[in-house]
Amino acid sequence: MNDNATPTQRTAEKVEIAIHLDSEVLEQIKHLTNDPSRIIETAIKQWLRGEKQPDEDLTRHLRRNPPVPPKGEWND
Repeated sequence: MNDNATPTQRTAEKVEIAIHLDSEVLEQIKHLTNDPSRIIETAIKQWLRGEKQPDEDLTRHLRRNPPVPPKGEWND
């Protein structure tokens, strides 16, 4: 009936799809929100745009031996 939809209306339309996810992944997503589809949709949009959010705790590189300050700055 509404064949003359405007472009903004078309982009707002949602399509239902079925995907297969690992049950542990789904549990982690459900732990974050009651609406897993929003998380999945946002992740797909970011992936398509090439955005990457590094997980700081997992990607942080620690120096093996931190540098020692010059004499006189601490512990003389």
